[in-house]
Amino acid sequence: MAAFIPSGKPSGQDGFTYLGVLFLIVVIGMGLASAGELWATASRRDREHQLLWVGTQYAQALRSYYRSSPGVAMYPKELADLLQDERFPSARHHIRQLYPEPMTGGEWELMRGIDGRISGVYCPSEQKPLKQENFPSEWSDFKGMASYKDWQFVAEKVVLDGTEGLPKEQSTAPQALQP
Repeated sequence: MAAFIPSGKPSGQDGFTYLGVLFLIVVIGMGLASAGELWATASRRDREHQLLWVGTQYAQALRSYYRSSPGVAMYPKELADLLQDERFPSARHHIRQLYPEPMTGGEWELMRGIDGRISGVYCPSEQKPLKQENFPSEWSDFKGMASYKDWQFVAEKVVLDGTEGLPKEQSTAPQALQP
């Protein structure tokens, strides 16, 4: 079917407008794809930052649970024990809430000792981290890791400095608090 031309004479410019619109659509599509990729990278960097923060919170909570143990020092059986520690007359809280694992939105993988108690947590994701260096000192061994699964947040690695409240590296196993 031929297009209706008011003058009755065929024009040689009919195809150029169509090609111009197609070109414009391609350019807009490439721009949107680029913006989507930038957004995805920024979102992943944010989740990595959350992973480091939440992992540190769990490591500090596990350490706090261990150090405040009455009698023999031990780690919790479940993460919920960090939230509501019933070993005392008045329940203690070692963490504000149980945080989901930020990279997958699912559950944390738990590191358990031979006694079955939790000594650390890690992300189950096999993805390669964007962050490869400049980690906080207690997580300096994360440098160059191949996957998020290798970022293991363990209680032995984090100690709270009483003056600053910032995590510091400790190479020895946790010990009970001295009176």
